[in-house]
Amino acid sequence: MVLTQYKSHSLDRHVSTTWRLSPLLGNYVTPVPAQMRRGPRWFVGSADAIYQNFNLLNDERPEHIIVFGADHIYRMDPRQMVAQHTESGAAVTVAAIRAPIEQADQFGVIEAADDGRTIAAFREKPKDAKPLADAPDQVYASMGNYVFTTEALMEAVSADAADEDSKHDIGGNIIPMLVARGEAEVYDFAANEVPGATDRDRSYWRDVGTLDAYYDAHMDLTSVEPIFNLYNQEWPIHTWPDPLPPAKFVFDDEGRRGHAVDSMICAGVVISGAVARRSILSPGAHLHSYSIVEDSILMQGTDIGRRAVVRRAILDKNVTVAPGAQIGVDPAADRERFTISPGGIVVIPKGARVEA
Repeated sequence: MVLTQYKSHSLDRHVSTTWRLSPLLGNYVTPVPAQMRRGPRWFVGSADAIYQNFNLLNDERPEHIIVFGADHIYRMDPRQMVAQHTESGAAVTVAAIRAPIEQADQFGVIEAADDGRTIAAFREKPKDAKPLADAPDQVYASMGNYVFTTEALMEAVSADAADEDSKHDIGGNIIPMLVARGEAEVYDFAANEVPGATDRDRSYWRDVGTLDAYYDAHMDLTSVEPIFNLYNQEWPIHTWPDPLPPAKFVFDDEGRRGHAVDSMICAGVVISGAVARRSILSPGAHLHSYSIVEDSILMQGTDIGRRAVVRRAILDKNVTVAPGAQIGVDPAADRERFTISPGGIVVIPKGARVEA
């Protein structure tokens, strides 16, 4: 169940198109928009989203429920986490990644009891975090991945729904409730074994809930030895492949040579006498002669005109950059026209045309 809410049509369409599993075996992936079953309101938090969809749990009657956040990037075998959860008898198991203790104030931090697995405290961005017993320079940061027993989740969410002061959030309200009862355990993500993982990309995890984090996650893909490796064929990342032709690089004249370096180029891209460096070019992007794209993310169908320059930018779908236009060259001019992230990334919205 993919619980969706705001402007979700493109996601709903992607899920329904891509994840057609065998109904013969009872398998399916389906988007579930807010249906207002508990009154005329949207989901007001992740716990409320589950509360409003109790009918789905009653229909399926599962023994355990996995709740994973949708704005995180990682590679994981959830079966190993479920195995620990069922063996422990806990009401909830929370996945955690090891993070430097000096970064504790950026995460929800899990403090384990003396047994190393029972969660003694769940603290939001603490300044005085307790280090791990086996690593005094590290803490457990919550990944937003949980395995619940069904009865415990439904009981906790129902109690939370009756609390008018609650934010109705899984991490902020439900987990502390179960921690206080001594019914929560931590799962060390570092113990998760994924076939084909390397020492460099093992235990990779990023929260991409901000523009800068989203940008950084893409840049992680372009290094010679990627921090997050899409080339692991033993545990591939699946998506819908558009029926597009291979990427094409044309012209080989001095000063007008179509090429890309330290970049990922998708199907349907045409680099026509232009250059791309340290960038992600999504399907159907077109770079015209003498244009330069550096340190940027171009979504599907973007069109970069002749002699245009794009640097440190995110261009949403079907953006057109006029010939000679510049993005990411003059920060003052960019701020007058575009959104600029705290890290200085220029963001161009879907379907926009950028004039010179």
